[in-house]
Amino acid sequence: MSAPVAIVTDIEGTTSSIAFVRDVLFPFARRHLAEYVATHGQRSSVRQCLSDARTLAGEPALDDVGTVALLQRWLGEDRKATPLKTLQGLIWADGYARGELKGHVYADAARALREWSERGLRLYVYSSGSVAAQKLIFGYSVEGDLTPLFSGYFDTTTGPKLEAASYTKIAQALALPPGDILFLSDNVAELDAARRAGFGTACLDRGEASIPPGHGHPTFHDFTSLDPFARVP
Repeated sequence: MSAPVAIVTDIEGTTSSIAFVRDVLFPFARRHLAEYVATHGQRSSVRQCLSDARTLAGEPALDDVGTVALLQRWLGEDRKATPLKTLQGLIWADGYARGELKGHVYADAARALREWSERGLRLYVYSSGSVAAQKLIFGYSVEGDLTPLFSGYFDTTTGPKLEAASYTKIAQALALPPGDILFLSDNVAELDAARRAGFGTACLDRGEASIPPGHGHPTFHDFTSLDPFARVP
C-alpha cells in the first residue's frame, strides 16, 4: 500500500511488552480487585461494571462477593469481557496515580510515534484493554506522556479484534477509506481481520508472541525498521 493517512496500533506485544501486561498489570488488578470493589463499590462506574458482568454471565442474582469471584475467574482465563476490562482500568488508574505503576512503552515505539505524529500521520490505538487503560499506559509511560500524539482510542466496545466488522467501524469513525489506514499488531488473527476490512497491515514480531510462519503480513522486529512513509508490501 502507499503511505497511510492514519495508523492504528495495538498495545500488548506491539508498542509495549507482553510481559508488562501479563506480569505487572494483570497481577496488580487481581491483587486489588476485591479490596477495590469493597472500598469503591458504591461508585456508579463500579456498580455498572458489576451489573454488566452479571448480565454477561447470565447470573443476575449474584451478589458483589460472587461477582468478584466471577471476575477473578475471568482474570485467570484472560477473558476479553468489557466490564472486566473497564474495572481493571479503574484499579490501574489508582495504581498509576499513586505512583505504584509506570506504563511500559518500548523506546523505539515512542520515538517512531513522535516522528510519525510530527510528520502528519494521524495516530490511533485499538486494544482489548479499555480506552481508560490505554490512556493510562501511554499517559504514565516510562517514555513520558504520549497521549498528545493520539487522535483517538478504540476498545472492545467497538467490537472484537478478530472480526473484520470492527475495523470497518473504525474506518467509518475516522472517515477514511480502509486502504488509507495501516494497522500494527503482533497478533496474526487480528491482522487477518484488519486486512479483510481493507486495511494495510504490519506485523510486529518482538520475539514475545507465537507468530506462525508464512502469515502473509509484512513483518518488522521493532518500530525502527518500520517506515510507513515507504511503500509497505
